[in-house]
Parts: sequence; structure tokens; C-alpha cells
Amino acid sequence: MTDALRSGLPPPIAARICGHRTVDTTLGYAAIYPEDVINHHRSFIARRRALRPGEEYREPTAQEWQDFLAHFELRKVVLGVCARDFGTPCVHEHACIRCPVLRSDPEQMPRLEEIHANLLDRLQEAKEQGWLGEVAAIEASLAAAEQKLAAMRDIAVRHNTGHLGMPDFRTSAGRFTASPGSD
Repeated sequence: MTDALRSGLPPPIAARICGHRTVDTTLGYAAIYPEDVINHHRSFIARRRALRPGEEYREPTAQEWQDFLAHFELRKVVLGVCARDFGTPCVHEHACIRCPVLRSDPEQMPRLEEIHANLLDRLQEAKEQGWLGEVAAIEASLAAAEQKLAAMRDIAVRHNTGHLGMPDFRTSAGRFTASPGSD
């Protein structure tokens, strides 16, 4: 059975020949050798590379590699981590509080609450001064800050951890030794 399948006999045909009602039964008799897995994987990669432009498989230049690494350094921001893809521009012009791809860090909740309070003060000033463009911009930032705060609170509630202590298996594993002088 294994040799027939390895030679290209389709599994449904093999099942029919063997009198099996399901292909799963037939495949249960077929041995899969490690070299088969490796060879099939290699042929898959070769077929995929044949379909993709060769330019994708060249070694990056030193500058390209530095740009790639720098992208990940730029992803570290005060409120968390920017999750935008490599090579994509920041559509929010680095106004991270408004960005949906900012992955907020719950540890930064006090800082975001401070930013939120500052936005409220700035909104009041902009309204008093009649800076309508500023009012609209601050309201957008304020809405985003409130959304991020809600997300941070949700994460904090769902991922609340407690210290469980370090398990001690010495007594149950038979490796407990008495302290000196505790006879």
C-alpha cells in the first residue's frame, strides 16, 4: 500500500482496491517516512519559489538589514508597541494615541490617564479661544485615548495574575533532607 501511494496511486483508488469504505482507513496503513516529509516540503518550497520573483530570495544589503532592524526599534513607543508592518508608513504621523495598531501596555495606564486629563484641559482652552480646528483634533485624540484606556482596563482585568509561590516537591520526591540540628 505504501509503495503504491508513494508511486502516485491516488488514495481514493487505493481505498477502492483494498475494499475500504473510507480513505482514512487506507491512509492508516500507509507509512510516512521522515525523508518523505522532507522531500515533500522541499518540493513545496521549490514550487513556491518558482511562482515568486527571484528578487524576494536574495540576500538583503547591509543598509536594507539596518533599515529592517531600525523599524523594530521605532516600534517601541511610550504607550506600548506599534504593530504596523515593516515598510509601511505611519498613517497617523506618529500620533500613536489615535492609531488602531498601537498595542497598549497596561503598565502605562497611569501615563495614558495623565494624557487624557491633559487633553481635557487642552480641549477646554481650545473651545475658549475659538480654535475650532484644534477642538476637532483634540476631540479625535480624546476619543482614541478613551478607547485605549478601556482596552487597557479590559486587558488588566483579563490578565490579572497572582503569585502562586514556588512549588516544593522535595518531600514527595524523596529528596528532603533535614536541616542540621533538627533531629
